[in-house]
Amino acid sequence: MTSLLHATVDGPPDAPVLLLGSSLGTTGAMWQPQVVALATRFRVIRYDHLGHGRSAVPAGPYRIELLGREVLRLLDDLDLRRVHYAGLSLGGMVGMWLAAHAPERIDRLALLCTSASLGPADGWRTRAATVRAGRLDTIADAVVERWFTPAFAAARPDTVAAYRQMLTATPAAGYAACCEAIADMDLRAALATVRAPTLVIGAADDPATPPAHARDIAGRIPSARLVILDDAAHLANVEQPEAVARLLTAHFDPEGGVTP
Repeated sequence: MTSLLHATVDGPPDAPVLLLGSSLGTTGAMWQPQVVALATRFRVIRYDHLGHGRSAVPAGPYRIELLGREVLRLLDDLDLRRVHYAGLSLGGMVGMWLAAHAPERIDRLALLCTSASLGPADGWRTRAATVRAGRLDTIADAVVERWFTPAFAAARPDTVAAYRQMLTATPAAGYAACCEAIADMDLRAALATVRAPTLVIGAADDPATPPAHARDIAGRIPSARLVILDDAAHLANVEQPEAVARLLTAHFDPEGGVTP
């Protein structure tokens, strides 16, 4: 079966493959701040989640398992047996599911600003209902406020506006269905089975998935490494692009001599 996901590919065709999963309400373009640096060493594949960007929008609700299985279909379509994976927020949730349930497909793993269980479930279901009843712009300001620190938002209003546009361009049905996937998700017990070398990155000023969530994930995955970035909120890769690129490069190419 052909995958329903859209993907963008950068970097040398014969380089190790690094698959990037983005946050709820964004597309693979979320990772643009890291593409140039990562694509010098990796074949970088950025995909849009089901219901997002240029991917298909089947009827919801979705589950994390469904999102993960679509990623596996994408890997099959691209004839990729095993890849590195980095995911932020919803992308990290999918990455945890993949590493636990399809370990043969994931070599090394990085999880950024994410959670293994992000309640309360009723809050996600209420958000889904709100979006379905209106449009994403009804919640956009509240969501984007959690993506960036006030200092960054004041200094980089054009960047914030571009990411807000990415959010509001997301199909409402797909966004709502992914909210329902998060509502039903609890990956905590599965993390003990993850054997991929794992880097967990949290952000000190992230109100959506605070550092305690990163610490919990790192404590459950055997031998995971934890880094908490200062001066960043939920989209830490946007606020701290060089630091994130350096951390990911060092983690996915440990023999490359890059200082983390």
